[in-house]
Amino acid sequence: MGEGGAGGAGGEAGAGSVWGTFEKPFAADSLWNSHPKNPVLGDYQIPPTPNPAFYPSVGGGAFSTTIFRASESDPPMQVLGQGGAAGPSCPDVGGSCTVTIPHWPASVEGASGSDGHADIVDEKAGIIHSFWQLKKDAAGAWTAAMYSWSPLGGSGWGDPAHYSQGARASGVCTAAGLIRVHEADDGEEMFHHALALSLDGTAMKTGFVFPATLEDGDSASGYKGQIPMGSLLMLPPDYDTSNVTSPGLLKVIKTLQVYGARLVDRNTDTPFVIYVENGSKFTVSTKPPGEWDSVVAHQLFDVAHALRVMTGSDGYIDGDGKEFVPNMNLNRMSMRGPWNGAGGAFGFVMPADNGYPILIAKSGVGQASSVRGILVAE
Repeated sequence: MGEGGAGGAGGEAGAGSVWGTFEKPFAADSLWNSHPKNPVLGDYQIPPTPNPAFYPSVGGGAFSTTIFRASESDPPMQVLGQGGAAGPSCPDVGGSCTVTIPHWPASVEGASGSDGHADIVDEKAGIIHSFWQLKKDAAGAWTAAMYSWSPLGGSGWGDPAHYSQGARASGVCTAAGLIRVHEADDGEEMFHHALALSLDGTAMKTGFVFPATLEDGDSASGYKGQIPMGSLLMLPPDYDTSNVTSPGLLKVIKTLQVYGARLVDRNTDTPFVIYVENGSKFTVSTKPPGEWDSVVAHQLFDVAHALRVMTGSDGYIDGDGKEFVPNMNLNRMSMRGPWNGAGGAFGFVMPADNGYPILIAKSGVGQASSVRGILVAE
């Protein structure tokens, strides 16, 4: 595919946009709300999945999510863990935690698939609450396998002090990159944010890349391809749309040419999935509901064959049209504990070259680490 063109002429959301809200989560310079300038695209093509009967998908459903809006009048709700546990898993504390959400909308429900995703946006508190396997048990109590939270006005990605900010495998909340209900008929030629995308493990490569902070726990055996979690996938600016008549698909294609889609999760057997909020009227099909659109289905395969990972750019343009270069220097270590010696050793090792000391330790949060550099207490 070679080199991409100038990313996103006219791609910004427009002057006067208000960021960090229910409708527009995260900051203007979040990589969700920004698009690359002069992106350069790689050559690796998404490979066939083990089941060729599965077509690429742009839609909602059992493995998508709904974003619920909390109000100050909504009552608090405790969310228990599964199997009688007092609370769900909270990755950032390295175990389970007690979870009480201050304002719980009456309409909350987890998606019907095994992931059971649901996000609750509390605008007053500035928080997105994100759940995995959320459900109500027979006694009427809410349970979840995992809970994380994300600052509503933040980057939408994890950082060294808060590496899990949502229930997707990449550490982001399910609101991130989602095609939302209110965007279905907004009259725009594209969505003014990067899209959230999943791939089958045959396309994915172990070792997440910025801005992702996590990947699937079985990535070493489950990932067989060349695309790491967190990658930005894009369509080239000269992608041929002359035969595309679906307004929805044209909107997705334009977004993929300007903003792209971030790899945030793994699916099973589907070449790619771009997630649409449950309850949205948005569709790429030109047929009535329930009727198969074979033309669009095959055009989605064309998109899959043309998607490429961005390998470089001249920086980004944020949602307000300002150019910037993301801070990728996140080589810091949070000193949150508990800390234990790794292999019996815990402490600082002074290198022979009198450089920065090396700390060899194992934290209850994250993996065993040998870190050379200035340690930053979080």
